[in-house]
Amino acid sequence: MSDALDAGGTAGAPDPCDIRPYDALLLLSFGGPEGPDDVVPFLENVTRGRGIPRERLAEVGEHYFLFGGVSPINAQCRVLLDALRKDLAEQGIDLPVYWGNRNWAPYLTDTLREMARDGRRRVLTFATSAYASYSGCRQYRENLAESLAVLEAEGLRPPRVDKLRHFFNHPGFVGPMADGVLTALETLPADVREGAHLAFTTHSIPTAAADTSGPPAAHGDGGAYVAQHLDVARLVAAEVAERTGTERPWRLVYQSRSGPPQVPWLEPDVCDHLETLHAEGAPAAVMVPIGFVSDHMEVLYDLDTEATAKAAELGLPVARSATVGADPRFTAAVRELVLERAATERGARPARCALGTLGPSHDVCPVGCCPGRTAKPAAAGADSSQA
Repeated sequence: MSDALDAGGTAGAPDPCDIRPYDALLLLSFGGPEGPDDVVPFLENVTRGRGIPRERLAEVGEHYFLFGGVSPINAQCRVLLDALRKDLAEQGIDLPVYWGNRNWAPYLTDTLREMARDGRRRVLTFATSAYASYSGCRQYRENLAESLAVLEAEGLRPPRVDKLRHFFNHPGFVGPMADGVLTALETLPADVREGAHLAFTTHSIPTAAADTSGPPAAHGDGGAYVAQHLDVARLVAAEVAERTGTERPWRLVYQSRSGPPQVPWLEPDVCDHLETLHAEGAPAAVMVPIGFVSDHMEVLYDLDTEATAKAAELGLPVARSATVGADPRFTAAVRELVLERAATERGARPARCALGTLGPSHDVCPVGCCPGRTAKPAAAGADSSQA
């Protein structure tokens, strides 16, 4: 990765062990069912307030039942949790790491309650979502505010909670993805490998949500959500071209659409894109899930099952590259972001590592960043009421 930016840094690297003022790190994720009996209750949590009938949720849950009712996301969070703890310990950093989920055990409120009872006063949150969007950032912040309010109502003193900046363009996130593409290319038949296209995939969201993603200055066609994904796709494609000597056609495509068909969502769908590639004579494709941190259900079903079946139907050779998971470079990136934010909170101006054209993201979400359909309190932002 040759175009790293040390943006805004005037005081060098942060002290490699100084995490003041923080006394805990919270790994915050989506959560997922861990058995058949969990599937519908989990989906009820995810869709709470939308009035979706239980029978419909059971239909949606069929994707999970294909895998024994188990989403891999919780197991992958456990691996990442262990890797983060190991990385911090190896660097001599005494920072306890907790784990909480939005939609399944361990629930966020329970984890924050444990942290409050352990006496944690300043908590830094690492959410397993790399990009700006309502569902990828603002909703996490709303869930944090809801949980903190519960603690306060229970008579507990809630900790102050901050959130790490978006990490989509950190080299510790981008580098492993480029390596994953190179590995995937090697699994394609030799006679189609050289001409394989790259299909960068991420979660589709309503176009209205995309257009208002990120700070107000980034709002517009696709907003920060699309711009950030495109920047990462360019970075990965350029790295692959540099290391293989071949520039490959690529496109950002979408998956996992839900919701009523009359509501516009980001397109094209990955399966539709595979059909287009086949019609245009592309010899092969690599699906690159840049929108996901780990191989959870939407990767396993939408790409490894549904899209792969579509490719087989078309006779189009495909491979799927790996997500970053608990790659050591990724866990090191989280540590670097923790130290960077801690130094910033102490009044320093540490180097802020980023790749591409967009530069490092903001530390504190400004007012109007990724607004939802209804106004709700949110923690860890300029509109937060936390002291």
